[in-house]
Amino acid sequence: MQRRNLLKGIGLIAGGFALPELTLAKGEKDAEPVLRIAHLTDIHIKKGIRAALGFEKCLHHVQNLPDKPDMIINGGDAVMGARNTSADKSTREWEIFHQVLKSENGLPMISCIGNHDIWCKQDKVTAFYDGKARALELLELQRSYFSLDRNGWHIIVLDSIHAKAEGAGYTALLDEKQLAWLRADLQNTDKKIPILVVSHVPILSACVFLDGQNVRNGGWELPGSWMHTDCHELTKLFYSYPNVKLAISGHIHLHDKVEYNNITYCCNGAVSGNYWFGKYRQTKPGYAMIDLYADGTFNNRYVTY
Repeated sequence: MQRRNLLKGIGLIAGGFALPELTLAKGEKDAEPVLRIAHLTDIHIKKGIRAALGFEKCLHHVQNLPDKPDMIINGGDAVMGARNTSADKSTREWEIFHQVLKSENGLPMISCIGNHDIWCKQDKVTAFYDGKARALELLELQRSYFSLDRNGWHIIVLDSIHAKAEGAGYTALLDEKQLAWLRADLQNTDKKIPILVVSHVPILSACVFLDGQNVRNGGWELPGSWMHTDCHELTKLFYSYPNVKLAISGHIHLHDKVEYNNITYCCNGAVSGNYWFGKYRQTKPGYAMIDLYADGTFNNRYVTY
């Protein structure tokens, strides 16, 4: 932990800044997990002291827990980035993100791509996917979706973010190529191996309905970027595989848990809370500690720091 070197590298002075001390959620420990994961999503690094020190504090909290995790999953939106950011500002945000990780993190990490990670200044499909290619390089990913095995669990990382046909904005779904890959990956995974699914945008969520006043003209109106528009197809697919146990996401900056067809879907808040200005609605800045057990059970608990 090189706090002085970090601040010097970022070129900032801490002054009197401090984040509030928040309480640690307590989880039951009836058995030892085979894998313990810290799910850090929606970090939203931006220029300025607040985000850098906040991310640093979160990493310290994760690594100083008595039940220290084995790995970190970055759930996407590592940087503020996105469409209205200049190229220089975007580059600086990624520099700060990597400086904090290099200085303050000693745990292995895998990443999921988020919409804010994709820098795109033009309403063109080609520009969008150029921005996605840049994000993959900065996240050190060979491609935007993949799977891996860890300690008896199979982890599937999905790419929720796809450009609209007109090139302006994105829709949360899996394209045909990724969906075919997912079907094959599920089919080829031993049915006795429990599966964890990771996406940036929730596949199924309750909190998306409560993120603002979304009832208009007597009906619900939710953007196609808030929750997977192919949720019907994905939940039906997962139902065919009883070893799919848990699906985690971020994006909404709120925390919820939905159980549907024996699968649990957890939207795990945001490290940045309300973009580094306290809690977002009722959810404080935080991350999820996920304990995975050999029998396919799990514990996903939200931890404020």
